[in-house]
Amino acid sequence: MRNRNIALMALIGAAVSGGLVGCKDKPSATQPATGASGGGSNSNTTTAADRPVTTAAGNTVSGNEILIGEFASMTGDTATFGQGTHNGIQLAIDEVNAKGGIKGKQLKLVMLDDESKAEKAQTVVTKLCSDDKVIAILGEVASTRSLRGGAICQKYGVPMITPSSTNPAVTKLGDCVFRVCFTDDFQAAVAAHFAFDQKYKNVAILKDIKSDYSVGFAKNFTDEYTKLGGKIAGEASYQAGDADFKAQLNTLKGSNPDAILIPGYYGEVGTIARQTKDVGLNVPLLGGDGWDSPS
Repeated sequence: MRNRNIALMALIGAAVSGGLVGCKDKPSATQPATGASGGGSNSNTTTAADRPVTTAAGNTVSGNEILIGEFASMTGDTATFGQGTHNGIQLAIDEVNAKGGIKGKQLKLVMLDDESKAEKAQTVVTKLCSDDKVIAILGEVASTRSLRGGAICQKYGVPMITPSSTNPAVTKLGDCVFRVCFTDDFQAAVAAHFAFDQKYKNVAILKDIKSDYSVGFAKNFTDEYTKLGGKIAGEASYQAGDADFKAQLNTLKGSNPDAILIPGYYGEVGTIARQTKDVGLNVPLLGGDGWDSPS
């Protein structure tokens, strides 16, 4: 989580620059500064903070603040992801503001909780774009929620940067959606090579069938692992929020795997890890960045 927070330090300048310049296929214009009429010798001059700027989405930045949006899982199944990422974003904004802000303006974060739900992500991003009129958006952590939110950002022409959504489809939404992390085809290939190098020749897979992250990771792992000569011993699935995985684990146990790949999020993975012991399935468990939580 610490590395995720550090990576966010680079996002703020990129997000603001993207918001002021705009996505490449969206109209963008800069409104010239205008001075006050009449008065003394300085009456027709303005400071950088006074100059309004029109963004690619048509939102005007004026006054002393630049609004940056964030959508995050502050509550729900992956709350530690959202909370940790939010802390990193706020830290970055505080540091930028302490150095004078951007173009003389202070950054202000508008953060909305998507409750770890894809449909809520779509709703809050729509609000950030249409009502709050932010110039750029940071988020989400989970790929499924980034896909929903990213589609809205692309529609409104508001740049979005995800710190850790790894499904390759996220940035294929359009030229307004960016990421600063590796993708699932990369980390799944690394996992495949690791498994094969460890002499795990028969790996079973337990994936979250409703998660774009989990499904994509499993597919990319399978593609690379079988190319290396490994065999997928068996597959089973679950859905986020499930609490009993013993039936799936017993099925996988019957395939005699050397290891089990669980490309899921930490909430379910912790329970799965305990239940593998309950059913006597004592083999190594493999996963990706979805496991990255103090919980």
